[in-house]
Amino acid sequence: MPKLWTGVTAGITDPIADDFNSSIRFDSRMYRQDIEGSMAHAAMLAARGIISDSERDALTGGLAGILEDLESGALQPDMRCEDIHMFVEQELTGRIGETGKKLHTARSRNDQVALDLRMYLRGECAEICALTKALVTALTDVAERHKASIMPGYTHLQRAQPVSFGHYLMAYAMMLLRDLDRLADCRKRMNVSPIGCCALAGTTYDTDRRMEASLLGFDEIARNSMDGVSDRDFAVELLSALSIEMMHLSRLAEELILWASWEFKFIELSDAYTTGSSIMPQKRNADMAELVRGKTGRVYGDLLGLLTTLKGLPLAYNKDMQEDKEGVFDACYTVKACLRVFAPMIASMRVRTDNMLRAAQTGFINATDLADYLVRKGLPFRSAYKLSGQIVARCMADGQVLESLPLEVYREYSPLFGEDLYAAIDLKACVEKRISEGGTSESSVEKQIAWVRMVLEHD
Repeated sequence: MPKLWTGVTAGITDPIADDFNSSIRFDSRMYRQDIEGSMAHAAMLAARGIISDSERDALTGGLAGILEDLESGALQPDMRCEDIHMFVEQELTGRIGETGKKLHTARSRNDQVALDLRMYLRGECAEICALTKALVTALTDVAERHKASIMPGYTHLQRAQPVSFGHYLMAYAMMLLRDLDRLADCRKRMNVSPIGCCALAGTTYDTDRRMEASLLGFDEIARNSMDGVSDRDFAVELLSALSIEMMHLSRLAEELILWASWEFKFIELSDAYTTGSSIMPQKRNADMAELVRGKTGRVYGDLLGLLTTLKGLPLAYNKDMQEDKEGVFDACYTVKACLRVFAPMIASMRVRTDNMLRAAQTGFINATDLADYLVRKGLPFRSAYKLSGQIVARCMADGQVLESLPLEVYREYSPLFGEDLYAAIDLKACVEKRISEGGTSESSVEKQIAWVRMVLEHD
């Protein structure tokens, strides 16, 4: 197949080299962005008098026909072409003749591919944000139903203090809101148009880059043509944001896996999101959560791959930069797949509040409240801490919990203990007393839920 870049070279390459050099297998997904970019380019060329209005109409009409045929399936990208840009130009010329060859005036594949990638990832950002909001909504809905359901909170994976399950889930909602902020910030720097930078030095034609950028929904243009064609920071930044989001999903996935195990049994995942064993009939495996946890490493690899590709590249465009696409496409696909399964998995899980409460009752997680009780009676905190530790040790030796230890035993340790002790160390009271902003009391969790819903509504 003739190469559009045939000139000083004969354009005859080894078939193995052709296949190695080709990117159409993966960049063909950007056909819509390529065609929309070309339509805007034709409109700008006509507005500046570089081509005639009739030529513009022929170009845009031909491009619209190609887009329609690709969308309907009547036309498939020719995998013998080097990339999607050459395929579209070749198809256009085949349909409208010599006028099709005028489309590439005042642009290069270097700025064209940078444009297409920015437009494509801009759309991916929007889709990932929508899916992330759906997961935040699912978490918030479950949190609202369980804003008073008591469970153990953990540090070092040891039972620490009583919290509500709603409070626990809202922690993940907050993480995901930060992910949304990162994606929004990433999109700001992504939404800068490189078209018109050409190969690296701009063009001799009197173009209107800002018109073209505006037609394509960009906020700004790249202000240095060499930077415009060689910048892939936006792709690295997106991969970084996606890696952080996958880290959050992986942490939540790990919690679900633990909570669904027989050792915890805090939740039961729906059969729709678990699998069985080929030889052990009693098994219900949290495979979807495990896959999310596993795919996190895949997205990390995509980020590190692109960082390594770009490391040490001289200005401006280098063929190495063709390697920017597969990794970022893979990461976007992976994150979307994880989010699509995660939201309904959260929404459909059964919460075993009975088991959560039982675990909270047997972990001495109200020991801090016992110490605080003594502090309110006038004992210095360090002394109260030591005394509470001794009482916990006594309970463990006697097979008791703090709530069941008789008052006369408490008074062996301090005369400060009174009849009001048991109300102070009641688990529900321990949760409700944590009224500081952001804490685990029901009223505090309600405020967190209201704030998150407000953010989602106004975002």
